[in-house]
Amino acid sequence: MEKQYLLKVYPAKKSRVAWRKIEICGNDTLTDLCTIILDAFNFDHNHFYEFCMDNRPYSNNAYTIDRDTDYPEINIVIDTMELYEKQKISLHYDFGDDWMFTIDVVKIVSVENYFKPHVIGSKGKVKQY
Repeated sequence: MEKQYLLKVYPAKKSRVAWRKIEICGNDTLTDLCTIILDAFNFDHNHFYEFCMDNRPYSNNAYTIDRDTDYPEINIVIDTMELYEKQKISLHYDFGDDWMFTIDVVKIVSVENYFKPHVIGSKGKVKQY
């Protein structure tokens, strides 16, 4: 059995304009989550990022990439973070432009098999640049 997370992701202060619903398995990593979010909004993958567990940028309660490596990733497995339904966290992407994506944990269920992260619903567009 695997945990599956249904997440609603939207750029901060734009929840009525643009959002994506994403399903991801619990044994995926935060890097996998960042990748599916950026792909869902057609953003490039050229910037540093962090996940803020209290939904605030530059938080002390965050998972941040290791900038001293050639391949910066956050290899924290989602299941180890003890997420709960109705929790709000954020993806802080591109520390120059300060893109903030709010992530609502909508639902957590058990599934039989692993599947790749994917988008199951969307509304609107935003431009990165």
